[in-house]
Amino acid sequence: MATPLPAALRTHLTALRMLLVMTVLLGLAYPLLLTGVGQAAFPRQANGSLVESHGKVVGSSLIGQGFDLPKKDPGDADEPARPDPRWFQPRPSAGGYDPTATGASNLGPNSEDLVRAVRERRAAVAAFDGVAPSQVPADAVTASGSGLDPHISPAYAREQVARVARVRGLDRAAVAALVERHVQGPVAGFLGQERVNVLELNRALDALR
Repeated sequence: MATPLPAALRTHLTALRMLLVMTVLLGLAYPLLLTGVGQAAFPRQANGSLVESHGKVVGSSLIGQGFDLPKKDPGDADEPARPDPRWFQPRPSAGGYDPTATGASNLGPNSEDLVRAVRERRAAVAAFDGVAPSQVPADAVTASGSGLDPHISPAYAREQVARVARVRGLDRAAVAALVERHVQGPVAGFLGQERVNVLELNRALDALR
């Protein structure tokens, strides 16, 4: 007759078997199942909602990015970015639209640094777009919580129409109509506010002749 295992050892063996079973179920089977469902039912979303232009991936509709002029010195990491007037511009990003450095500035409404930054941004946007400072929307001068918001308000998109049309030599009404076609309503009709995806708008702009 076999000698019964000590109670402590039986407990440890039971725990080990449970660990192995749960590792297979939750660490392998469940992720593989979700990956398969995602690829079968939602392939675009599962692969990052990538946006292509002329057969080349230019970004993701879920992650904001800057639309800047090329640097004068590509090797100078400290050279400030200069917005390209040919494109609709996103809202500011505390992390420079770096997906690996997502985050906000963590500056509160009473912060003198934030007040100064907003004032400077408002003046810069007004000069860049050729409008009065009072016409600059709030999202043009404030960063999002993630620093990667791909959307701007319809007001900010409309405010940029004249500049984009002038620089590109396009009809202003055609550019304005393009913006209106890219205004997205609240999610499910009631969550959030109207918004415009900057990358998708610029992709359509690139095809406008």
